[in-house]
Amino acid sequence: MARRRLGKVTKALLAPALALGATIGLASAPAHAAVWYSWDQWGNTNLGGYTLYNNIWGSGAGSQLIWANSGTNWGVWADHPNTGGIKSYPNSKKVINKSITSLRSLTSNYNVTVPWSGAYNTSYDIWDTDHDYEIMLWVNYTGAVGPLGTWQANVTLGGHTWNVYKGNNGANEVFSFLRTSNSSSGSVDILPILRWIKDTKHWMGDETIGDVQFGYEITSSSGGMDFRTDNLTVSSS
Repeated sequence: MARRRLGKVTKALLAPALALGATIGLASAPAHAAVWYSWDQWGNTNLGGYTLYNNIWGSGAGSQLIWANSGTNWGVWADHPNTGGIKSYPNSKKVINKSITSLRSLTSNYNVTVPWSGAYNTSYDIWDTDHDYEIMLWVNYTGAVGPLGTWQANVTLGGHTWNVYKGNNGANEVFSFLRTSNSSSGSVDILPILRWIKDTKHWMGDETIGDVQFGYEITSSSGGMDFRTDNLTVSSS
């Protein structure tokens, strides 16, 4: 699943963003003031050191608009049918390109407004440069969604308590950390989580972390729903 999504995103870099049009007024009110938006399946842009992707990668998807005032203030309006399977992962990405042992810090802040219904998760998606490992941090989730693999542990790391799952999608290992209660805002200290995977569980070696993505893995949002991100930051040293 994740490998397919990543491959689709790679193709997005070659696809031109959809030209701006008056149809934006039909979707999300915050988009009116946006400096960029796109209805395109693989629409993407770079803003202030972050890369934004519309990333409608799943089968049976509906319509989705991504808008952004900056790489840290953006959102989507999505109308995906009430069927199973992930339809999209609109996200904002920050490139890191540092090994776990060379990182002194890797932190993030988030503040989101999400629907009360539908089926989705709000998550970080962290990749090594070889795309052998995917680390997902679910800060909230609603509806019929669940992680890949089997339950491994309950741990408190990076300022949150998580249920940890480990699985393989046929292309890469997936480590999913699901927050034990939903959160719409907060801070995550990501480096202790990476060190726990590497040093405590020995599930991976000293991998180079390629990028940290933050977004919404949407399964259904029938009728059209808004997902808004404010004050997102990803910082490393």
